[in-house]
Amino acid sequence: MQEDFRLIVDLVSVLAVAACGGLLASLLRQPVLLGYLIGGMIVGPAGLGLIKEVIQVETLAQFGVAFLLFALGVEFSLAELKKVKAIALGGGALQIALTIGVTVLVCGVTGAWGTLPAKGVFLGSILSLSSTAVVLKCLMERNETETPHGQVMLGILVVQDLALGLMLAVLPALHQPGEAIGVAVLTALVRIALFAAGAVAAGIWVIPRLLRLLARTESRELFLLGVVTLCLGIALLTEHLGLSIEMGAFVAGLMISEVEYADQTLTYVEPVRDIFASLFFAAIGMLIDPVFLWKNLELILGLVAIVFVGKFLIVTPLVKLFRYPLKTALIAGLGLAQIGEFSFVLASEGQALGLVSRQIYLLILGTTAVTLILTPFVLRLVPFLFSFAESMPWLKPYLEEEQPRDVAEELPLKDHVVVCGYGRVGKNLVKLLQLQNLPVVVIDQSESRIQQLREAKVPYVYGNCVSLHVMETAGVNYAKGMAIALPDPMSTRLCLKRALELCPELDLVVRATQDKNIEVLYQLGAREVVQPEFEASIEMATYLLTCLGFSPAVVEQQMQQIRNDHYLDLRPQRSASEVSHDLRQATRDLNRRWYPLPSGSPLVGMSLEEADMRYLTGVSLMAIRRANGDEIDYPDNQTTLEAGDRLLVVGESEELAALEEFAQGQVAVPGENSACQWTIVNADSPALGKTLADLDIHGKSGVKVQAIRRDGKFIRSPDGNQHLQDGDQVLLCGSFSSLNQLQPLFATVNKVSLAIPKVSIGEPQVVTEFLPVDQVID
Repeated sequence: MQEDFRLIVDLVSVLAVAACGGLLASLLRQPVLLGYLIGGMIVGPAGLGLIKEVIQVETLAQFGVAFLLFALGVEFSLAELKKVKAIALGGGALQIALTIGVTVLVCGVTGAWGTLPAKGVFLGSILSLSSTAVVLKCLMERNETETPHGQVMLGILVVQDLALGLMLAVLPALHQPGEAIGVAVLTALVRIALFAAGAVAAGIWVIPRLLRLLARTESRELFLLGVVTLCLGIALLTEHLGLSIEMGAFVAGLMISEVEYADQTLTYVEPVRDIFASLFFAAIGMLIDPVFLWKNLELILGLVAIVFVGKFLIVTPLVKLFRYPLKTALIAGLGLAQIGEFSFVLASEGQALGLVSRQIYLLILGTTAVTLILTPFVLRLVPFLFSFAESMPWLKPYLEEEQPRDVAEELPLKDHVVVCGYGRVGKNLVKLLQLQNLPVVVIDQSESRIQQLREAKVPYVYGNCVSLHVMETAGVNYAKGMAIALPDPMSTRLCLKRALELCPELDLVVRATQDKNIEVLYQLGAREVVQPEFEASIEMATYLLTCLGFSPAVVEQQMQQIRNDHYLDLRPQRSASEVSHDLRQATRDLNRRWYPLPSGSPLVGMSLEEADMRYLTGVSLMAIRRANGDEIDYPDNQTTLEAGDRLLVVGESEELAALEEFAQGQVAVPGENSACQWTIVNADSPALGKTLADLDIHGKSGVKVQAIRRDGKFIRSPDGNQHLQDGDQVLLCGSFSSLNQLQPLFATVNKVSLAIPKVSIGEPQVVTEFLPVDQVID
């Protein structure tokens, strides 16, 4: 077969097996990256040997790395890098130095590779690099690139990628005396500085003009061709300067990220990036020898364990040292614990220079490959590990939420609106609220945005809005309403859930970044969910229909009905299995469990509206699995609970325990002549400072104190020694007349919009109306 045609056949084979492997992995609900790697192993020289032009395929696969880093540079702009510049520059450099230092020390103590420290430096350099491609792919699949741990990991990875050029420059000098190494490092730093200066100059004066010229042609093909040429041209320039192709591609992306055509560039490049990225991961799989892995399985697994534990113990304390929450530090430590794909480049160069033998090279290759394969699974297990850790009383104190980093001097105390996120949507929302003279408090964790809030004299809380402590500081307990405009779905869900833990009555509006998250957010308790793309369609349709002569009132009514139906008319049709899969994906970062409803439970036969589990226990019901196997995802208020049901619920451990007591009939359940109500204790309440035993509410009125919410915590079935404190939310359950008689004890009832169901005596009815306590009659 002709050589050129042989290369085409090999490329088609690699792409085909990558597609098949990715499809199989997706059907098995595993990361598609795993399918690419296994597909490469199957057709590679150590597998079936179907690929003959391995070197040519690997060369083309380098495009995948280049485009991955180019797209990362476009997305991860200099403005974004500033958010994590401390941990990126300081933490990234420290992590590399510590990894190399520890490796040299271990090699010296154990006598591995003789007495030459140069070999320890070489091995430490390999171990210090983590996989930008794998971590980035995992974060993108989970929509976590904008989360705190995502930003931290990407910041450190960027520094590691930049350090690769320095490592490649120093590598040939490791066999030489110390002064030669120093000269090599100095030369590499000069090259990097000169290249950085040239990149900045080009980014200011050349790149914007070039992109404007390409855009002016209005040709998608020319624009894409120009961008790809720019990316690969700068990558080749860095390679010629003795740096790395990867570094050049990333810098090219950074240069474009500050231009107004960055989004358009990313849209055009993404399909090319995805194709070549799959080729790259398949090429990595081709390098793996499954026979060698099997023969040295115990040794490789031991090395994998050492690498994971060692890097985790280095990265986690470093991130914590830069004042990040323990959770963020732990996720970053687990996410960066693998060896990166660029280590293949270093290992190959080391073998060519005689720093490692063929046997050691294969061990490095096998260990790296296994860590790359395991990383997606490790990141997928993180939410479950945290849920388990938080269920352990002795571990929970170490996972406490972060405190606010800074707070504005004057914050509104009550009846204000809390806005989570000060991006484009949040900023416009604050302006509109201020035009109505409404007090506003903004929560954000970006230093640059907090500075904007300081300059605009907008009250703020600097911290992670997912933290209960941060929410309490912002006065969520006493807020009139709350808007969540965060960029990533995970933080949005957690923020919504925890805001309702603090204040079950809070009026919440949430932005949904993806249409598949709409029902999840409603089910978690949002009063209103806004999807920007759908809202744009509704507004455009409203304008056009009105201009065409349709009645404005009728058009507005129709558009509002679409909103009331949760945009169902606009959302794409999805099968039941797809909806179920999306539900599992959305709740995996929350504390969820399947709870079997007891057959004798008083909840059996009640509608969800009558049971009102979220209001009374704090849990959110996401799905019901009937005894016959049918599953109801996102059940509505009219759904009736049946014996044998299994409930997919989300909540904290205390809330799940409260649900269990609630479902087993150990606490009061709203019935035909009773109700449950939350009330607030404040400085005006006669009950303030007294114990439940002193008040003897149950003995005097027959009303049971079922739970107390305090500082975001759910205290179920409190004992008589519990003192009532300012700000406590108390759940009272009893007859209507008894609840009415308790008004003088909880004087604050008249000051807040608390309500109980209006239910007629007789058969249980669906709650359709609410009355204030002072209007309830026996």
